[in-house]
Amino acid sequence: MMEAAHVRAAPIPIHRRTAIPAADGPKEAIIPRTAERPGEPNHNKNQQHFRVLLFISFYHVKRDISTSFSLAPGALLLYNPDIGFFGGNKMKVLLINGSPNADGCTARALREVADTLLSEGVEAEIFNIGKRAVHGCISCGWCEKNGKCVFGDDPVNELAQKFEAADGLIIGSPVYYGSANGALGALLDRLFYSTSFSKRMKLGASVVSCRRGGNTATFDELNKYFTISEMPVVSSHYWNMVHGFTKEDVEKDLEGLQTMRTLGRNMAFLLRAIAAEREKNGLPNQEAKKEFTSFPDGL
Repeated sequence: MMEAAHVRAAPIPIHRRTAIPAADGPKEAIIPRTAERPGEPNHNKNQQHFRVLLFISFYHVKRDISTSFSLAPGALLLYNPDIGFFGGNKMKVLLINGSPNADGCTARALREVADTLLSEGVEAEIFNIGKRAVHGCISCGWCEKNGKCVFGDDPVNELAQKFEAADGLIIGSPVYYGSANGALGALLDRLFYSTSFSKRMKLGASVVSCRRGGNTATFDELNKYFTISEMPVVSSHYWNMVHGFTKEDVEKDLEGLQTMRTLGRNMAFLLRAIAAEREKNGLPNQEAKKEFTSFPDGL
């Protein structure tokens, strides 16, 4: 198994990221940390680092002699040494890139949110569904008996485990004919329906990317998955969208990228607020019986 190569870079602020060419294998960027969050002590400024890991195809990351981590193709795991990887009691957010392009406009927007979450002390993982075929729901009922979807050859069941472990979910999609990517829609239908774990009070947010139009319709479409699942929807100072035909265009959309950063900060704040209230008073009370109205008599 390959070990990650180490590349040292000049000091940069904590919220910035560095892209490491991966043509010759996985790489780990170890960047001296020069920025601190307000009120955060820095006991050893010469030893603390801020790490950003970029995985392209096959991944094996070695953090120290005793611990190593592996990821499936299509995953981008972001790491801050003060936080660690997914695990423990740290807040976690899963970001799904619903574009077939793992390094396009939607990915650029999601990375802006993820970087902000990291700087706020929240773990973030970007999962790219990529160009893999995704089944639509066939209404077979297998998931109701077995707790997972009958199809095991696409990302749904893998994402279900990540979704259950996460405190928040951000869904990103390009705009196709005024709506979300069809593969993403099929994935989300099955992801939300086939999973039996409670999504109550997990935070949700959607991010959309378009060249010109159809963004608000797609934004509304994606948010419906949250609002039927008791997942509070996190907002920004504008609707969560970026504009551009290429990721280079998105770099010029300064307002859109700022919207992504505001979204990341708001999500981090609400994660902490819900965790504090849950610890103090628990979750809101629920009625014992959940009503189901179907009007079978036709009246």
